[in-house]
Amino acid sequence: MRYQLDLTLRQAEGALVRVLGTAERRGFRPLAVDGEAQADGDRWYLRMTVESERSDESLQQQLAKLYDCLDVQVTPC
Repeated sequence: MRYQLDLTLRQAEGALVRVLGTAERRGFRPLAVDGEAQADGDRWYLRMTVESERSDESLQQQLAKLYDCLDVQVTPC
């Protein structure tokens, strides 16, 4: 099943790597990643499409634990 993740991240070095690594370690395969920085440069908005047979709740809970991740919304595609 495919899921779309809408994330708000702190603009910090390695934040994207931590998000991608967490998704892959939980058995989710990233298919597309798109992001943009907020005008003030403090936050980064990331939209990511992933695919997996696993439940989206496990990934949402793990991403929410990351220090850099301020908000996570997961919707099925």
